[in-house]
Amino acid sequence: MTPLRQRMLHDMQIRNLTENTQYSYLIQVSCFSRHFQRSPELLGPEEIRAWLIHLREERKLAPGSLGPTIGALRFLYRVTLKRPWSDEDFPLPKKPFRLPVVLSLEEITAFFESVASLKQRTILMTAYAAGLRVSEVVHLKVTDIDSQRMVIRVNQGKNRKDRYVMLSPRLLEILRVYWHDAHPREWLFPGDIPGQPITRFAVARACNLARQRSGIQKPITPHSLRHAFATHLLESGTDVRRIQLLMGHRSLSTTARYLKVATSSICETSSPFDLLPHVEPVQPPPSPPEYF
Repeated sequence: MTPLRQRMLHDMQIRNLTENTQYSYLIQVSCFSRHFQRSPELLGPEEIRAWLIHLREERKLAPGSLGPTIGALRFLYRVTLKRPWSDEDFPLPKKPFRLPVVLSLEEITAFFESVASLKQRTILMTAYAAGLRVSEVVHLKVTDIDSQRMVIRVNQGKNRKDRYVMLSPRLLEILRVYWHDAHPREWLFPGDIPGQPITRFAVARACNLARQRSGIQKPITPHSLRHAFATHLLESGTDVRRIQLLMGHRSLSTTARYLKVATSSICETSSPFDLLPHVEPVQPPPSPPEYF
């Protein structure tokens, strides 16, 4: 390990960045350095610009995929190397705004019925019932289920924040059936490796297989269940601020995007077309006579 890499690693550890972020940043800087075959200390804004163009045009990365690269380079040059560079030296492409695809209650039911494994069905039901990220649901421990207070404790979710979410009575029944069948000890959903939880990739595979079995044409990922959780709460009249707390969003604007897909805010709004006086439909012209 080079002294610069070690120093950057120490800087990230001091600032308590997650292990995944540390690993991602080191990989990004390493790829950047290997591309130019020089130490990052000898590279500057022009090389950063050329690298981003290479990633977009040669590797065909989407704008949203460049975030980790720019974050890593900003950290390296501003924090570790203390270069007085501005945001313009790290151009971040504008990401297209896309609304989440939301499953209806009927589609959620059909999807769950298509999950054959009790364990996988319980995982996906927990993700939907509590609005959890896949990384949060796979890292649940048995002790995180508090049936006395009817809450689920989410330990160190995104941005290393703890929070509580509701424990659905129906979900508690399902969790008890699962517990009597699997008898998990530490991790609520243990993986194939002893002492480790199930992986996110295993949950994603089960999710994709269930979508194929259900025949639902909409794309479904574990995160789709989180989108459905927030949207269905909003449609049932839950306050946006409360949904923000349950979802663990830092910004209310992140939660407010579900207003754009909730039927309670779209379909219940009358179109001005309905206020117009009744207009008779245009009659089609008479058919020409037939001569043969």
